[in-house]
Amino acid sequence: MDDAIRHPLAYARELRGWPQSELVARCQKAAAARPEGLRTGIDKPSISRYENCVRVPGTDTQLLLADVFGVPHEDVHLHPWPYWLPGRDDPVPLGQPHTVPALRAAQRAGMNHERRTFLTFGALALAGLATQWAELEPERLTTALGGQPVDDGLVDWLESTSSHLMSLPTEQRRHTAKLMDAHLETVTDLLGHGRYSSATGQRLHRLAARLANACGWYRFDQGRHFAAGKLWNAALVNAHAARDRDLGTAVLADFAYQSIWLDQPGSAVVPLGQALTHADHPSARSLLLLRRARAHAALGEAAKCRRDLKAAEMALETTAPEPAPAWCGWMSAADLAVDSGQCLLDLGETRQARALIAEGLELLPRARDKTRGVFRTYEARSLLQAGEVEQAVLVGGESLDLAQRIGADRCVAQVRDLAPDLKRHRQVAGVGDFLERLRVAA
Repeated sequence: MDDAIRHPLAYARELRGWPQSELVARCQKAAAARPEGLRTGIDKPSISRYENCVRVPGTDTQLLLADVFGVPHEDVHLHPWPYWLPGRDDPVPLGQPHTVPALRAAQRAGMNHERRTFLTFGALALAGLATQWAELEPERLTTALGGQPVDDGLVDWLESTSSHLMSLPTEQRRHTAKLMDAHLETVTDLLGHGRYSSATGQRLHRLAARLANACGWYRFDQGRHFAAGKLWNAALVNAHAARDRDLGTAVLADFAYQSIWLDQPGSAVVPLGQALTHADHPSARSLLLLRRARAHAALGEAAKCRRDLKAAEMALETTAPEPAPAWCGWMSAADLAVDSGQCLLDLGETRQARALIAEGLELLPRARDKTRGVFRTYEARSLLQAGEVEQAVLVGGESLDLAQRIGADRCVAQVRDLAPDLKRHRQVAGVGDFLERLRVAA
């Protein structure tokens, strides 16, 4: 599992080898160089408060930090703190020359267990990637890359077996992850060294995108967010090369979901907006609008959140002549109800939130175990906010059991996040034992 993500300010500072004192000195120098000769008020304690999320720097201080890190002032105004801060791991751009390098980078990230301090693409990088996807037209596929002709029968088999592996229940897919990785490596080798027609090339790029997307979800469930992001970047690059806008929409939706999960909702808004420009099916639009509502709620943007929730509900009620794409075919009234409830929790409307979460859990099919575990944790948090601590412990325990059974480490971590609120209720029966379970949970 990746290390816990540290604050982007600490990450940007450490990339440059600057201790906090060095950052303070550079801020003071930058302030003195301005025509008005500003006094910064920045010292080591204030830097520590920023990096530990105790305080948000004011606009003038943010602009000064932008000068120190070489970030344009318009980026500071475009994205809220701390999402404009620079990062090291930039996405691979779209375009035919980048398809195989993106896949190779993703495979290296999947095997890499080194410790990292900041593990996801930043808001500016994701926004740029989403804009490329929305605006660029893929180049013509090359007809040959040298080597032997690609056997169409092999591609048929890879497509068939990959589809079967991706359709397995969550509890089984975690045991077949190495098979998925092997299929992705085979497709990458065929793209890199094979000779194929334009039509076969499109099939290979589409299969690479689907496999990279599925492998990314497995890494995401493991809590390996850096590897997941690299795989989704590779998926987007290859979906673009395959001219598959629908699959590209799915990948952008997954990037956004990861950002929301990691408490970086500001990184999700632009990719979701770009994805919506190319989403035609009502189920797809409903899911994208619902995720954007979640981002707005986390940012405290109540009016925008309610606008998107209403639009998501209307889209889900719209009848379509064609079935929903596979990536959003599971979208249902249960998902709308529970995520709407989570939005209201973020906005402080606990009573209505609890009713919606309970309604969604009743509607959710039994087969969707991972989703049920996530939703039950939402329910436990709503119970805690309502003061029903014993019931919250019961529901949280059920969610923890489920997350451990299906091997979803990120869901285990989600339940562990209940601990700080539970510690205030140690005197309530069962809380101490559950806190101990959370402490040792893996």
